[in-house]
Amino acid sequence: MCRSSPTPAASCCGCHPPCRAEPMSDWLAQGLKGREATSVDTYRSLADNHIIPQLGKGKLRDLEADDLDAWLEAEAEVLATQSLKMVHSVLRRSISHAQRRGRAVRNVADLVEVPEGRSGRPSKSLSLKQAAAVLRAKEGTWIHAYVVLSLLVGVRPEEARPLTWSHVHLSHSGKERPHVDVWRSVRRHGETKTRKSRRSLAMPQQTVVVMRAHKRREQAACVAAGKEWTDERLVFPTETGELRSALNVRRNFRTLLKEAGFANPKEWTPRELRTSFVSVLSDHGIPIEVISRLVGHNGSGTTERVYRKQLRPVISEGAEAMDATCPPPAPDGAGRPR
Repeated sequence: MCRSSPTPAASCCGCHPPCRAEPMSDWLAQGLKGREATSVDTYRSLADNHIIPQLGKGKLRDLEADDLDAWLEAEAEVLATQSLKMVHSVLRRSISHAQRRGRAVRNVADLVEVPEGRSGRPSKSLSLKQAAAVLRAKEGTWIHAYVVLSLLVGVRPEEARPLTWSHVHLSHSGKERPHVDVWRSVRRHGETKTRKSRRSLAMPQQTVVVMRAHKRREQAACVAAGKEWTDERLVFPTETGELRSALNVRRNFRTLLKEAGFANPKEWTPRELRTSFVSVLSDHGIPIEVISRLVGHNGSGTTERVYRKQLRPVISEGAEAMDATCPPPAPDGAGRPR
């Protein structure tokens, strides 16, 4: 089987015209400039696991639509529809890249339709009993603070990771209650997912208590390390002060779930904290239009489509609902069961 070479300009196996793996290698190396590293890694993984092993043999000019139909049908047995579309897109874009450089005459991927794949992994939300256990697990750690902020305020994982203390307001200011400014994300150029994703969200009292304690710990660690504190520091940094990866957060989150008594922590992802936020608000009677604003959607239609399983018939508004559902702990740990 022809495999991609580390030198994109060279033919992967000396074939002329090029073998099928070569356009993929060239596109991954040259056609994704300016893309996020995580996106490139995703495309590379799809190519290495689902395209090159099945289609890498032979010349690109000999690849027929029938070959692709058979390949897509086989992949549909193991991939969800969205993943199947991504795999097809990677193949199509790599051949288009080769066409623009005179290395391919036609793009055979344009001649086929993507079939339906397997049903995607359904999103789910925590029950109130599970949420209560999660909010008690690993108290006094950064991942506990992360979970409290995500579950009770509803920020996206990509918004929580780059959050700085300058955007977390833990004191009342006039009529403004403590709130968090969700103005950035780890997306390209630091922009939030949509214009309406740029929002300021009031924090329920439990979140304020936990975030204040977390900030004190971060400040103490900073002083102990002989560094100057600044509110431009990340709220959830690594031990070296860097941005945490999504993988790092997911691993720590599942460790927390294990402590909380979950039988299968690997079945859950941090994004389902946000799903649970929507579910709790809907159960509490918050209108879908309000939930839509809180989660930063362009409209309630998006909220209904994305969270249709979590939404229920409704009526009335935000942080107060979380205070009523998940009351804050007693001050200084008083009354906490041992």
